[in-house]
Amino acid sequence: MRTIRFLLQKEFRQIFRNRAILLLIGVMPVMQLLILPLAANYEVKNINLSVVDHDRSAYAQKLITKVTASGYFKLRGYSASFKEELRKIESDESDLILEIPQGFERNLIREDQQQLFIAVNAINGVKANLGGAYLTSIIRNFNEEIRIELLPPGRFNPAPVIEITASNWYNPLMEYRFYMVPGILAILVTMIGGFLSALNIVKEKEFGTIEQINVTPIKKHHFILGKLIPFWVLGNVVFSLGLLVAWLIYGIIPVGSLLVLYCFLSVYLLAILGFGLLISTFCDTQQQAMFIMFFFMMVFILMGGLFTSIDSMPDWAKLVSRFNPVSYLIEVMRMVILKGSGWKEIWPQFGIIALFAVFLNTYAIINYKKTS
Repeated sequence: MRTIRFLLQKEFRQIFRNRAILLLIGVMPVMQLLILPLAANYEVKNINLSVVDHDRSAYAQKLITKVTASGYFKLRGYSASFKEELRKIESDESDLILEIPQGFERNLIREDQQQLFIAVNAINGVKANLGGAYLTSIIRNFNEEIRIELLPPGRFNPAPVIEITASNWYNPLMEYRFYMVPGILAILVTMIGGFLSALNIVKEKEFGTIEQINVTPIKKHHFILGKLIPFWVLGNVVFSLGLLVAWLIYGIIPVGSLLVLYCFLSVYLLAILGFGLLISTFCDTQQQAMFIMFFFMMVFILMGGLFTSIDSMPDWAKLVSRFNPVSYLIEVMRMVILKGSGWKEIWPQFGIIALFAVFLNTYAIINYKKTS
């Protein structure tokens, strides 16, 4: 313990002498938590719509009014020429075209049916899918209103109606910030812990101080623990700052136990710091360590379930995500903060992260070559 204490004193002095690290720990997480949740929003609004109206009837005008009044669409063009409105899609002025054929109102009244044409700019797949779905839903509701309006009273016997009442659990107002903030905080903790630990041993190699440590009687596991514990403490500090910002700015208060959250985070930090130290034992320069860590971080973030649900990924990607520690932290963060899950619910994820921590740190100790 005395050896580890001296090593910890050395590491903390080096950290507090480096103002860049202090700014990285104190300022970067706060700024990113203030900006990223506001920009990361899955709800698509302000969809630019062009209308080609060949009918110009009362029903056509009523449909256009209903679409624009929904709040999702902005009317960017209204004409009787499809080619003219198509040019607006080609110049990115419009995202969708709704074409209303001639005889729209007449066919609805006389023949009880009429087809509409929707052209969607599918370059942005998310916006295209949601925009098309919104427009189809509005047209469907408009169709129901027209059917009720045209239905003669007493013509048909009243049919049984099933009424559906929806209730949103865990996020009643469907605020995307509530969904994104826990995931973004998990990514920030991972990036800070991973990058700082990956650069730690390599920095000793570049400065030449590793040779002085190698000739001392310090054991390998003491050396790895001395490098790991300071950043484990800093990781918890960053996480606490993130929870404070989430509470003060976004009003997000964990529904579940903070003890459960911090216990899982503590083991997770051991895993991600062990991964960073393992990379550091393989590299000779900080540049190498940064490039390798950046590669893994991109994979961790994109396949961690922050922006894309893991359930919607192909089978091979689901298999890869099982070896992604970030996916477990994001899942547990959302479970505890939003759903109030406890030990019983997060126990499988906790066990997997514990295995990650044991394997990565053991490998880092074994791979660190203490030569004089």
